Amino acid sequence: MGLLHLREFQSFFVFASAAVQRALRSENRIFKVLERADPLVQWQVLSSKGRLGCHLSESPGESPTFVCNTIPLGGDYPDYVSDEFRRTAPAEDATLGFLFECAGKKIFFAPSLAGHTAEWQKLATSADVVLIDGTFWSNEELQRTGRTSKTAREIGHVPLSGADGLLAHFPADAKGRKILVHVNNTNPILDEDSLEHRAVLEAGFEIAYDGMDISL
Repeated sequence: MGLLHLREFQSFFVFASAAVQRALRSENRIFKVLERADPLVQWQVLSSKGRLGCHLSESPGESPTFVCNTIPLGGDYPDYVSDEFRRTAPAEDATLGFLFECAGKKIFFAPSLAGHTAEWQKLATSADVVLIDGTFWSNEELQRTGRTSKTAREIGHVPLSGADGLLAHFPADAKGRKILVHVNNTNPILDEDSLEHRAVLEAGFEIAYDGMDISL
């Protein structure tokens, strides 16, 4: 929905892998409204394993302000895509993580972590700040609410708790700040009086909030 609201104000860029762009443009009719934006949306293709120099200036000749590295996180495509799309779209294009580098500092951003690959652990170890998937506390969280029959892992999110959860597998030697983002409204860590909230704080994690300001 954020993409659809952005179209009402000004031209904007959509940075995504070629397969994700194809999904947005051909697999769900709701995104057809992007084609009616004035000025038009500017689509930029990201490689699943790339390194892109970025700048905040409108002058293309200036040196990059920061560097963006992309890595595949082993996720899957949304349920609305067709079987034909799934057969032809590269698996590594489905879910990307980002490592931003600037002036010797690194930020790793992975709001949707399926947990199928170990590459994210290396980046989490080296980053000064890690913004990482805190969507669900338990694998069965949504099932208990009666909202879906799928588990957290089945929809592409490694849960925080459990022997195979994020808290247990986050690199112990990571030195930077680790901040949970993309927290679902069913997640008990949002209750500051809960045991789950206390558990993530004791594990050294922070919980993101609206208006959070991070300085490096």
